Amino acid sequence: MLNILSGLTSTVIPPAPFDVDYLIVGGGGATGGGRGGGGGGGGYRTTIGGSPVSLNIGSSYAVTVGAGGAGAFADNPGNSGVASSFNSISAAGGGRGGTAGVAGSTGGSGGGGGGSSTAGGSGASGNTPTTSPSQGNNGGNGIGYSDFPTGSSGAGGGGGGASAVGSNASGTNAGNGGNGTANSISGSSVTYAGGGGGGGGNTANSSGGSGGGGNGAYGSPSTQVAGGNGTANTGGGGGGSSNWASTAVQASNGGSGVVILRYPDTRTITIGAGLTGTESAASGGYKRATITAGTGNVSWS
Repeated sequence: MLNILSGLTSTVIPPAPFDVDYLIVGGGGATGGGRGGGGGGGGYRTTIGGSPVSLNIGSSYAVTVGAGGAGAFADNPGNSGVASSFNSISAAGGGRGGTAGVAGSTGGSGGGGGGSSTAGGSGASGNTPTTSPSQGNNGGNGIGYSDFPTGSSGAGGGGGGASAVGSNASGTNAGNGGNGTANSISGSSVTYAGGGGGGGGNTANSSGGSGGGGNGAYGSPSTQVAGGNGTANTGGGGGGSSNWASTAVQASNGGSGVVILRYPDTRTITIGAGLTGTESAASGGYKRATITAGTGNVSWS
């Protein structure tokens, strides 16, 4: 019996796209060396509360986790934080805090203005999708005042946070940092992107905003005290220094940012070279990848 096979074809059906939620937080801003404004919190972007993005199995997607800004020495402005990103979606680094006579800079959230009545920086726009129209908020204004018998002095404004502006300095007090925003993408509620408290003044330490913002330091013009650093992987801004930090005292640093990805537990992520991160066990139908440093690519199988 003759068996003839003809006209047979095969069709390969590619895997269907799958949904991924993200939280992207930029690195927090640092502070200046003298009467420093608080560093702004890193830019905050998330799909939680909005629509996830649709990705493909086997494709590579770029990730960068921004470092926190480095604090200054002497009476110099600090450095802004570095942007974080995922799949071309970027969260700006937090604005650096000013110093005496120097304004805070624009960033994810703006840095606080330095003493001597300088303005805080502006927050960045473009948080999509969002319950807020921006990535963060403005920094507070610094203030100058007469501090008899020691002469002219001042206090810095608080750095802006993801959910609140930084407070203006008032009287002889530095401004508090703006609060960050809570997010449960990791499986528990964590607050991110708080602003750093302003430095200088002579009454009390200012408070950093919830979400990793560092506290500011206070004291007379002869003191040389750095504020608290922003907390790593929250994008918190650094706290401002007291009135005159020397070349031997570094002002506080901003906290590094973070990228967190949530996806169906039927998928497994590959975190590529150059990135530091971990994948969680399945929980509630999801896995989560928390990426804490570096630049590289991720993919899923």
